[in-house]
Amino acid sequence: GAGENLENTMAAFHHAVNIGTDMLELDCHLTKDEQVVVSHDENLKRSTGVDVNISDLKYSELPPYLCKLDVTFQKECHCEGKDNRIPLLKEVFEAFPQTPVNIDIKMNNNVLIKKVSELVSQYKREHLTVWGNVNYEVVSKCLKENADIPIIFCLQRVLLLLGLFYTGLLPFIPFKEEFLEIPMPSIILKLKEPQKMTRSQKFIIWLADTLLMRKALFDHLTARGIQVYIWVLNEEQEYKRAFDLGATGVMTDYPTKLKEFLHNYP
Repeated sequence: GAGENLENTMAAFHHAVNIGTDMLELDCHLTKDEQVVVSHDENLKRSTGVDVNISDLKYSELPPYLCKLDVTFQKECHCEGKDNRIPLLKEVFEAFPQTPVNIDIKMNNNVLIKKVSELVSQYKREHLTVWGNVNYEVVSKCLKENADIPIIFCLQRVLLLLGLFYTGLLPFIPFKEEFLEIPMPSIILKLKEPQKMTRSQKFIIWLADTLLMRKALFDHLTARGIQVYIWVLNEEQEYKRAFDLGATGVMTDYPTKLKEFLHNYP
């Protein structure tokens, strides 16, 4: 919801849930006094204007977000908001006890993983939470720390998944992961200026898009109970493509726009 409220704020989460969002996606870091906070970046220069790391400050010392932030996945768009406080993960759990939450463990930090696991257990949210990261080691630690919380495919396992799919071996291999969360590579062409990209860069994007965005792959995974989410999509044609391919859902900066699309989607 970063296009309608400042990213990773309670205002953004309340807005998203109020209009019917099925799942919240957020990122977690650990402060110096071991508080689990919701923030995309470890370094706060981009989001607050202050060049400090979350891990170097106590929670009470964290600076507020800037009142105006760029929307990363929408070219030349900004978002303004009044709620500029970095929230605690437990605040999200308390405010939305029935809403599924997708947690990106942003740092390979054993204490962070343990603290998040303890919070999930404390609020009895194992069935409403999924966690992980692109990093294989982080996801392995998550699974070891608390096997009751579903995990996402890391990058290494996504590549394995694709290899098995294209060799025809996928139906015979079991997976512990329950969520596949991948980008739609073609949106890179929207975010960057295509005329400034080399032919090889465009080819790599086309190839990645062709390999990843496969209806047969998504259908097979969903039949096995593995949910497929695509990020970060902000245009109607992107929503349509994702759902036509059989995605379970999409992550968006504009939940109102997505809601309107789904209202009319067959």
